[in-house]
Amino acid sequence: MKFESINDIIDFAIQREQEAVDFYLTASKEESMSGSKQMLIEFSAEEKKHRNILEELKSKGYAEGVEDYKFKWIKDIKRSDYMDDMVYNPGMGYRDILAIAIKREENALKLYNKLLAEAESENAKKVFKILCQEEAKHKLGLETMYDDHMAEMGD
Repeated sequence: MKFESINDIIDFAIQREQEAVDFYLTASKEESMSGSKQMLIEFSAEEKKHRNILEELKSKGYAEGVEDYKFKWIKDIKRSDYMDDMVYNPGMGYRDILAIAIKREENALKLYNKLLAEAESENAKKVFKILCQEEAKHKLGLETMYDDHMAEMGD
């Protein structure tokens, strides 16, 4: 995938985050269980935060936005490596909804890592590193929720 400018990269990422927001909001409207509905709304809010980071990066100007970003190592507990991709269906259980969200984050992280590896300019690499870190943070949070839930279930 080739981009002509940093703005093209950011616009692409904003579009991907908006797709995630829309997915979770649509799914939340299809849920009858209040706990699942609320969890999906919270996932949507997290994706909105990612979108807002990107919009701020674009509006502030690339240089200033990247300077303000704090990079740190995000541990990968690799829970998603043991999960299959699933299709969302209304009424799914909490565990399955978490698994879908985890795989979505894993796939986003893989995409941004691929684009990072293909990036030619240092500016593009910095943007993709930010995107990778944000997806990795979200994936870790979801995997931790999944582990906590499974522990509560005795697994």
